[in-house]
Amino acid sequence: MDLGLTGKRFAVTGGTRGIGRAVVEGLLAEGAMVAYCARTPEAVAETQKELVADGASAQGSVVDVGDAAALTAWVQATAEAFGGLDGVVANVSALAIPESTENWRASFEVDLMGTIGLVDAALPHLMASKAGSIVTISSVSGREVDFAAGPYGTMKAAIIHYTQGMAHKLAAQGIRANTVSPGNTYFPGGVWPTIEAENPALFAEALALNPTGRMATPQEIANAVVFLSSAAASFITGANLVVDGALTRGVQL
Repeated sequence: MDLGLTGKRFAVTGGTRGIGRAVVEGLLAEGAMVAYCARTPEAVAETQKELVADGASAQGSVVDVGDAAALTAWVQATAEAFGGLDGVVANVSALAIPESTENWRASFEVDLMGTIGLVDAALPHLMASKAGSIVTISSVSGREVDFAAGPYGTMKAAIIHYTQGMAHKLAAQGIRANTVSPGNTYFPGGVWPTIEAENPALFAEALALNPTGRMATPQEIANAVVFLSSAAASFITGANLVVDGALTRGVQL
């Protein structure tokens, strides 16, 4: 299937590892131009080196999405460099799971406001595109009460609500907005290898909940993001696509 992404221009937050990195690579593989950001200079530089070595058209920048001014400036610079924007993917999370005042604030500023800030900055450019797309990354923790039901789950639920609202608001202007909600996703440097090492009982419990007997790979989540970002999904907007290997038990109405 031709996804129609050749020459399309994207900005992806949190693009140096895990799901974000897989999204960047997936879009590039389809012929898109991609700008990505992350907070850590070393990670951005190493990712850029690896992507350029493969001949990709990618641009990495150091940006903290919790800094609204810096995020806006990055989106504007990306649009100027690419001659516009056709899509954004809001991927960054503070991963602030334990309940504390600091974690509530971090989750609000990074997960929720980082998503809103990206969309707000990109909207003028998406409106000028003939195929504007917004994809936000939530979580199954935004649908069901689980061990991450505090700051993390609450903000992930808010992202789903926000994105569906944007879908209805922007549909008449030709901009689509969808959410991807991953189940547990395992990758080096991610939260689950840490839990596996430090809390093997919780890891075993989480693994046992999934009838597939395993966790997702970043590439499996990214495949959904790339599809929703493409012309092949031209009549899909306002959706929350759960990619979890049948982990969740609730019926999504």
